Amino acid sequence: MKLTHIKAAAKIPSSEIESFGAVKEPVGTPVATVRATSFQEQPDTGVWECTIGKWRRQVKNAEFCHFVTGRCRFHADSGEVLEINAGDSVFFPPNTTGTWEIIETARKTYVLLP
Repeated sequence: MKLTHIKAAAKIPSSEIESFGAVKEPVGTPVATVRATSFQEQPDTGVWECTIGKWRRQVKNAEFCHFVTGRCRFHADSGEVLEINAGDSVFFPPNTTGTWEIIETARKTYVLLP
C-alpha cells in the first residue's frame, strides 16, 4: 500500500475532477451531479463533489469521509438525520442506506473500506 496525500482538496478546481453526470437515483429536482477523482484503488481514496439535490445512497462499502466545503444532510433509513457542514467527518458502516440532501455544493475526501 502506498502513502496517499490529498493536498488542499477544497482548492482543486471542479474542472480538474472527473464528471460522472447526474446521480443514479435522484429524488425530485433539481437533479444533483457528481464529480470524483480517485487517488488510490485499494483502499479507494479520493475527492468527491456534488451539486444541490437529493438522491439515494448506493455505496455498499464502509466509508470514512471528511467534508471540506458545503452543507448537506444525510437521512438514514434508520431515522437518524446527520447535519453535515464543511469541517465535519462522518463514518458510514457497510450497507448504510438513506437519502443524501445536498443544500450547498459539497466536497469531501473519502476512503472506502473493503
